[in-house]
Amino acid sequence: MFASGLKNPLKFVGGSKIRTVHSSCFLYRELVSLNKATVFRQSGRQPSFKDISWVLKDGENWAIVGSVSSGKTTLAETLAGKQLVQPLSAIQWPFLEGSDSSFPSDHIHLVSFKEDSRMFSYGGHYYQERFNFSDPLNDITLENYLLANLKQPPSEVKSELEQLCQTLGIHHLLPLSFMKLSNGQTRRARIARALLNKPKMLILDEPFMGLDVANRAKISDILGEIASGGQTKIVLISRPQDTVPPWVTNVLQLDKMAIEWTGSRNEFTRRFELQQEKKRKKALVQEPKQAREPTSAEAIVELNNVNVIYSGKKILDNVNWTVKKGEKWALLGPNGSGKTTLLSLMTGDHPQAYANDLWLFGRRRGTGESIWEIKQKIGLLSPELHLYFDQELDAETAAGTGFYDVVVPRKTTPAQQGTVRRLFEEFGMKHLLGQKLKRMSTGEQRMVLLIRSLVKEPPLLVWDEPFQGLDEDMIEAVNNWLINHISPEQTLILVTHHQEEIPSSVQNTYTLTAEGGTQENTKC
Repeated sequence: MFASGLKNPLKFVGGSKIRTVHSSCFLYRELVSLNKATVFRQSGRQPSFKDISWVLKDGENWAIVGSVSSGKTTLAETLAGKQLVQPLSAIQWPFLEGSDSSFPSDHIHLVSFKEDSRMFSYGGHYYQERFNFSDPLNDITLENYLLANLKQPPSEVKSELEQLCQTLGIHHLLPLSFMKLSNGQTRRARIARALLNKPKMLILDEPFMGLDVANRAKISDILGEIASGGQTKIVLISRPQDTVPPWVTNVLQLDKMAIEWTGSRNEFTRRFELQQEKKRKKALVQEPKQAREPTSAEAIVELNNVNVIYSGKKILDNVNWTVKKGEKWALLGPNGSGKTTLLSLMTGDHPQAYANDLWLFGRRRGTGESIWEIKQKIGLLSPELHLYFDQELDAETAAGTGFYDVVVPRKTTPAQQGTVRRLFEEFGMKHLLGQKLKRMSTGEQRMVLLIRSLVKEPPLLVWDEPFQGLDEDMIEAVNNWLINHISPEQTLILVTHHQEEIPSSVQNTYTLTAEGGTQENTKC
């Protein structure tokens, strides 16, 4: 019995720790509520949100959508008790009353697919290690990653873990190094670890990024079953252009750190379709932009019967592919088909390149060239690259590392600094200059590293899922840049799981299948 006489007082949080406040209403109807709340980042002086009000009720499944910099991640962190809220009573968690912990983050898990340094830090490694990493002292397997820091002893969840991994399609990966997992596999692994902890609320920040069509549907179905079960409440964070799953009941749309709209999923879908129709009509009256044709037949990349084997399993099986100077290609295929492995052979990162008949820039791999000679000619962007950067770096410094193909800061010349600033301006990202990576959203970090891949004007651009985290306006800006600024002599190889994101300048596709086959098409 508490001093007030109430057996179950409501609990509230200011910043991160719950304080007790008494109330006689909303005991079970409301899950979380914000009432004219002003939200500050833990080390920020200016508020992120001002006078924001929103209520999540039992029986509702919400999606928070918004463009880059709209405030999606900040709002998600606020729900999880990771931001400072003023006044303290402006945020309430009625569904956590009676909990055995005074911290909402113990019951509300935010899965943002960023580095979890408590388990594994990428910062102590260099990028190429993910293709040959085998340090038994510092390595961690997927199974160890999933079992670590759980509320229950590993022996009690082992059966559940195996069943969950079977459902998510990652059971066969349990003995493998966590560092070697692909982008899509890592995302499924982090969802699995969050589910094993059985949180009362699970907030997933763009969980479908990096997943192919089949895996997006599978993960969505699993989340829908969990949401309908009622034991774990799910809040989904997504881009406006992403399909809202059918199990979502309500949508909150953010714009420029404010709530722009709330309503039902059906209302949001109709509203979005109307906006898309207006864009399509506008595009019809505009003169289509044509990509400039390549001017050379010189081969930049040539693969002849290339094979890659891990632990007795063939990842690539007799791959033959020639990419000529100035060509623009889309590399397609489902998760696990070997796309990232294939790209790593081209960029000089994979050790099995030496065992294959692989030619880069007219020279066979393994004939005396250094990895740095190869990298000087390539501009790389990958889904995992941001994990290797010091988050204290500012945008200009991070982009400038592209001149030297490293992830640590190097001194740049005035001319190089001018190139960086020009690119930020061309992409409409000038406002990011001076900002630290840790203060940026996933999409903003993505744009910084995309610019990094361009700074030295490399002959070959290798973009592995470049549009992850980007909204439609950003994707359009990149596509327009490719049409207006990329040189006809520059070659592009781009990976995506979304056909609608393939730039109009891309004229060829090369597809890897899950069974190890390949298919080449022209004029996509």
